[in-house]
Amino acid sequence: MLDLNPGPGDLDPVETASTDELRALQLDRLRWSVRHAYDNVARYRRSFDERGVHPDDITSLDDLATLPFTTKADLRENYPFGMFAVPREQVVRVHASSGTTGRPTVVGYTREDLDVWADVVARSIRAAGGRAGHVLHNAYGYGLFTGGLGAHAGAEKLGCTVVPVSGGMTERQVQLIQDFRPDIIMATPSYVLSIIEEMQRQGIDPRSTSLKVGIFGAEPWTNDMRREVEQRLDMHAVDIYGLSEVIGPGVASECVETKDGLHIWEDHFYPEVIDPVTGAVLPDGEEGELVFTSLTKRAMPVIRYRTRDLTRLLPGTARSVRRMEKITGRTDDMIILRGVNLFPTQIEELILGVPALSPHFQCVLTRPGTLDALTVVVERRESAAAGVAADAGAHLRTLVKNSIGVSVDVDVVEPAAIERSVGKMKRIVDKRPRR
Repeated sequence: MLDLNPGPGDLDPVETASTDELRALQLDRLRWSVRHAYDNVARYRRSFDERGVHPDDITSLDDLATLPFTTKADLRENYPFGMFAVPREQVVRVHASSGTTGRPTVVGYTREDLDVWADVVARSIRAAGGRAGHVLHNAYGYGLFTGGLGAHAGAEKLGCTVVPVSGGMTERQVQLIQDFRPDIIMATPSYVLSIIEEMQRQGIDPRSTSLKVGIFGAEPWTNDMRREVEQRLDMHAVDIYGLSEVIGPGVASECVETKDGLHIWEDHFYPEVIDPVTGAVLPDGEEGELVFTSLTKRAMPVIRYRTRDLTRLLPGTARSVRRMEKITGRTDDMIILRGVNLFPTQIEELILGVPALSPHFQCVLTRPGTLDALTVVVERRESAAAGVAADAGAHLRTLVKNSIGVSVDVDVVEPAAIERSVGKMKRIVDKRPRR
């Protein structure tokens, strides 16, 4: 793999700013953002007044903790445009979630917001090793999902040549990678595995491609998955983080020279980590739920938005801004099985330690009697014989019991038996009867 370390002249000033400089900028922008939200969004004004707090009370960054949280329920209750802080005519684009669990969440952007979004995505791609002139194969979905258009604008801002493939048509993805010889690919990690499989089906050695960097996000993935992808494609695999409610992809990104957590672009997004039960702010280094406050968003500012993602805040390394640890799971993706908390990422880590099993798996929850049961449905690798795969399934059961402390069933299925996703992989399938 190539050395893609940036030179000091490649970085924005904030990426090497001192802590004092950054905190002063954050406080100035925080005071503006809180005032902007209070003056222009009825929901914020009402919740602030109910709490007995006012924008003028913000005299330090610590005062942020006195403000109420914002949740996805707030966005749904104010569907479609009730959280906008500017007249609808100033909103030049809207994105929305799928709405599969209820009303979709809608987010809006002014022209200035889109410029900021492109800037932070460009910064993220550069941190991952991308450079002006690189060809970038964008396999994130375009449309209401923020991934495709967010990555596209940032790549163009950096000066890349963008191939806007979007998701799906996996055979064509492979053809274009072969023909256009891109340097960078952006996609969900689970979809990249599908592209690798299609290369192998066509008789193409994935390690022979032109790809130097993969920038993967939109779903939690482990360092074991990173090693798997890097080995199979002979490239750097780098994590990017974002969510539409905050802006989209580009809130934070790993740096290719360290790959030790995602540096948060703190000049635009102020992070907190809280106890998910009590809501208390936790000190840096302790794991909890990630909360973001936007510092520069105009169309739809968010104040203390609860992401439900679990992580911890760490000091900067390759950049002076703080890092967040790779997402270990979500509070709403947590499976509680006979009193034990587990996350799909824990299962993934164990599967990747069993050579006969592939990273394609799902956690299927059932309730055959009075207690919940979990079956890990996982594909065997093409190279593994059926008998070897059965032994591997038994080994995985033992690993889960010994590592996580709960008994599960394991169903080893044939390659390609689990439906592939071109977006976020559905890791949990809940077949329990509704109460």
